[in-house]
Formats: sequence, C-alpha cells, structure tokens
Amino acid sequence: MEFDYTDHAEENIKERKLSKKVIEDVIINPEKVIEGRFDRKIAQKIVGNKLLRVIYEQEDNIYEIVTAYYTKRERYK
Repeated sequence: MEFDYTDHAEENIKERKLSKKVIEDVIINPEKVIEGRFDRKIAQKIVGNKLLRVIYEQEDNIYEIVTAYYTKRERYK
C-alpha cells in the first residue's frame, strides 16, 4: 500500500495541521467509504469529536490523496 499526496493535499494538510498518519489510518480503517465525483472515493471516520473526510483516488495499491478535512459529524450522516 502506497500513499501519494497531491500538491493541493500537501497545502491543505499543512494549513489545517492534519497528521498524515491519521489520514492514512482513515483510508486503511474507514468507518464508511462513499463514491465521490470524478471516480474519487471519500473515506470517513470519527476522530475525537469530529468527522475526518479524506478524498482520494485509487489505482491498484496506490492511494493518491486529493484533500482531507474535519467537519461536523451531523453534516454527513
């Protein structure tokens, strides 16, 4: 399993002070995965009292992270 981050994702991670370890854990052990736009997937997991959403593309064992962000749990039930 390999993780690659787009430039956009790298910027977001830095701005939002996110941990790559936590992001990768959400992809490996999601509570839920839904289909996103442009054939992307969205892995979701409760972390603390918020929902972490990770948008990524997958090809074989390579996961390209597009972006990640925390949001309110109630927003995406």
